[in-house]
Amino acid sequence: MQKQLFDFTGLKCPLPVLKARRALKSMAIGQLAEITADDPAAPIDFQHFCETSGHMLEQQSEQDGLFTFLIRKSNE
Repeated sequence: MQKQLFDFTGLKCPLPVLKARRALKSMAIGQLAEITADDPAAPIDFQHFCETSGHMLEQQSEQDGLFTFLIRKSNE
């Protein structure tokens, strides 16, 4: 199963999480989404999103203000 890449740079809260939610709905259970965003609120937003939706936040990193999240889709 190949991971899907999503670039949400330039979008401000709550758009990155809303777009991620929509993208994950179209993915297969267990598939990975690699999401990039530059909104300073993104780390908190994506952590909360994964906690409440049941998706697994497998990795989170930041480099020069660009955040990358690896999220594994659960069975919603």
